[in-house]
Amino acid sequence: MEAGLELAELIERFAGKDGIHATPIARLFLIRASRPTMPLHVLHQPAVCFVAQGRKQVIVGDAIHVYDKAQYLIVSVDVPVIGQVLKASPRSPYLCLRLDLDPATLGALLLETGVRAREHRQPAPALGLSAMTSDLLDAATRLARLLAAPRDIAILAPLAEREILYRLLTGEQAARLQQIAFADGKLQQVNRAIGWIKHNFTKPFSIDVIAAEACMSPSALHQHFKNVTAMSPLQYQKQLRLQEARRLILSEAADAATAGHAVGYDSPSQFSREYGRLFGAPPRRDIARLKTTPDLVFGV
Repeated sequence: MEAGLELAELIERFAGKDGIHATPIARLFLIRASRPTMPLHVLHQPAVCFVAQGRKQVIVGDAIHVYDKAQYLIVSVDVPVIGQVLKASPRSPYLCLRLDLDPATLGALLLETGVRAREHRQPAPALGLSAMTSDLLDAATRLARLLAAPRDIAILAPLAEREILYRLLTGEQAARLQQIAFADGKLQQVNRAIGWIKHNFTKPFSIDVIAAEACMSPSALHQHFKNVTAMSPLQYQKQLRLQEARRLILSEAADAATAGHAVGYDSPSQFSREYGRLFGAPPRRDIARLKTTPDLVFGV
């Protein structure tokens, strides 16, 4: 079977229904959608995404990335994005394989291959697209094929993952992958700042505190942080606050005032304004809209 068709068949077989599906293979997820989705705000973690069928759009800041089976997407840090399935139908659903990237595995592979880290004046933006290659597609298909052979996963899945990472490290995204792997690079300094914000996003903070956490000057942090995430640290915090508030309202039936206060807003009116600005509608209307298509409320 042609590799692209086989990958689509495997995702369809083991995903089964719309949504994001964890698999017995560590860090491997299958994504399916039987119709186009609304724009969805999610926090995308470091990963490589291979679309086997359909088309997807991901927006971060002002950058719009549209990709299908001809490209793959790399994400280098946890970053808030707007994801939307553009092309899908019940007869030909959107099918995607996502492999989350583990810095330790990448670093070990880099040491084995003898590749040295390249110094970059600025870390690359968090998202990047490259053309899919036959070698990379074959490796991704072999990894997915193991879902049909559970007894082989423990031994063969790490080998298939290493081949995928090797193909990435020798391809167009090599620099971005190296930045993920090496702990002393500027991307990792930005990542430390991101980690601090993720653990403290409900609290007020100053840029000086985050800069100290990242071991950078405030001006350097602001520059590199925006280059990677397409937003400032304060904008990043706001996105996390509003996404968490939306989750609380949708999943835990919290009212808007309670959700806003839980994520750090003292003013209900300010919370409602900023919520509506990000999601396109105030909390009550937005949640009612989401509940009309519960099967399509999932991330990238």
